Amino acid sequence: MSYYYNKTVSGEFEEVIEKVTASLKEQGFGVLTEINFSGTLKKKLDVDIPNYRILGACNPKFAYQAYQNESNIGVMLPCNVIIRQVEGGVDVAAVDPIASMQGVGNKNLEAIASEVQMKLNAAIDAV
Repeated sequence: MSYYYNKTVSGEFEEVIEKVTASLKEQGFGVLTEINFSGTLKKKLDVDIPNYRILGACNPKFAYQAYQNESNIGVMLPCNVIIRQVEGGVDVAAVDPIASMQGVGNKNLEAIASEVQMKLNAAIDAV
């Protein structure tokens, strides 16, 4: 089992970020955080890597359901979605919630993780 789901698309990097954000919104997710990973590495370590952003996506309905079953679930939230420049396009990837929730060991989270997985995958597929 992979710990992420991804798709490589064509387009300008910033435009892909906008499309991903809009697609996540259509699936009920908001972007709580945006980390410019490549910019941070340049600033802190003076290293250059291709464009790389990390979006912290959250679907409040599912986050609340997870919280009701596991009060410390916040250490696993939000769901990370990355957008990174690759040769030939832009790769969009999201964490696999089923894989990440296995580490929690709470059977009550399995159905929630499955629904979140379907929605994240649908958001990526729509880009």
